[in-house]
Amino acid sequence: MVDILHRVGAEAPLENVYQALATREGVAGWWATETDGRSAPGDTLTVTFREESGTTIGSFDLEVKDLDENRRVSWLVTGGPEEWVGTEIRFDLSEADGFTIVNFGHLGWREPVEFMHHCSTKWATFLLSLKALVEKGCGQPSPHDVKISNWH
Repeated sequence: MVDILHRVGAEAPLENVYQALATREGVAGWWATETDGRSAPGDTLTVTFREESGTTIGSFDLEVKDLDENRRVSWLVTGGPEEWVGTEIRFDLSEADGFTIVNFGHLGWREPVEFMHHCSTKWATFLLSLKALVEKGCGQPSPHDVKISNWH
């Protein structure tokens, strides 16, 4: 198994970062504007990615595994691209020197395929979108995200 790991700090209250990760509305503010479902343990969030023209790029079904207030948010991927199904997406939160620290992991990839490399870069851009949302009030969720290749 292979993991994608990132760390980012935000100059924002821990509670605000947690809400941006733990709620449907929060996720829509930094990852994908089209986020549906309920964010409670055992429930499912569906995140759909589109081009600005409205063309669907893809979607993911995420079972909410863990909502540990102000400490952790984790999802189990139950639908989407084959490489993602069965992986875990986890955000561990802490505070240090005036920053809320997000230790991110997209865990359990079966092998380091080229799509994983793409996703690692996209996760970095979305984590910076999260940072912008909690610091400035405006993220860059899909379809307004940074395009890095024809995979979007």
